[in-house]
Amino acid sequence: MFVFIVFAGVAATAQSDSTVSRKVLKPGNLPRSNDHFMFQVGYTMWNGQPDSINTGGIPRTFNGYFLFDFPFKTNPHWSAALGVGVGTDNVYFDKTNVGIKDLTGRIVFDDRSDTAHFKKYKLATTYLEAPLELRYSSRPDDNKKSVKAALGIKVGILANAHTKGNTLEDKNGTTLNDYKVKEYSKQFFNKNRIAATGRIGYGHFSIFGSYSITTLFKEGLGPTVRPLTIGLTLSGL
Repeated sequence: MFVFIVFAGVAATAQSDSTVSRKVLKPGNLPRSNDHFMFQVGYTMWNGQPDSINTGGIPRTFNGYFLFDFPFKTNPHWSAALGVGVGTDNVYFDKTNVGIKDLTGRIVFDDRSDTAHFKKYKLATTYLEAPLELRYSSRPDDNKKSVKAALGIKVGILANAHTKGNTLEDKNGTTLNDYKVKEYSKQFFNKNRIAATGRIGYGHFSIFGSYSITTLFKEGLGPTVRPLTIGLTLSGL
């Protein structure tokens, strides 16, 4: 659905701006802001998540990328961008322990509603990523007043996976120990991630969406979940 929205926005903008393009814009010596930097904040969901997994809180994503932009010589509205950056996901759980270090055949999501559990608990992953975008700009000569859209893909390598628990409580919510615990392990996770991406917006701000084509966990070692993220992008320079 997000992809169709992006294409519809591009088509509408291209029609309304076609006259300006023919009269004003020319390939070649055109002043251009290339959106070299992108910072993203998003809400992350696990598509395919089993009902037995008790997530909670606000799962969120923080991404930062630096990209090189290559305008098309035949049409200044269009360009391709390639870059590098970091993508992070933080998924929170309700009275649940995620056994990323357990010596088990599959990753275990242990419901601890009836016993001691952490008040706050999350699973965090960090990827080194290379995004690739096909971009459209209605006003490549004035980035601050341009309707912009992009479709692309990003390829990532898992750099870190860990869980973090804060404040141990009993089943009634009484604090047993006010401390933090972190566990690190990548044994159950796919080492690579490929995700489809899309953006549409105006000026320096846009709405973005990404959907992981690959699964979060290795086949047979965990649930078949694919992260889906929707959020805001700040771009510029």
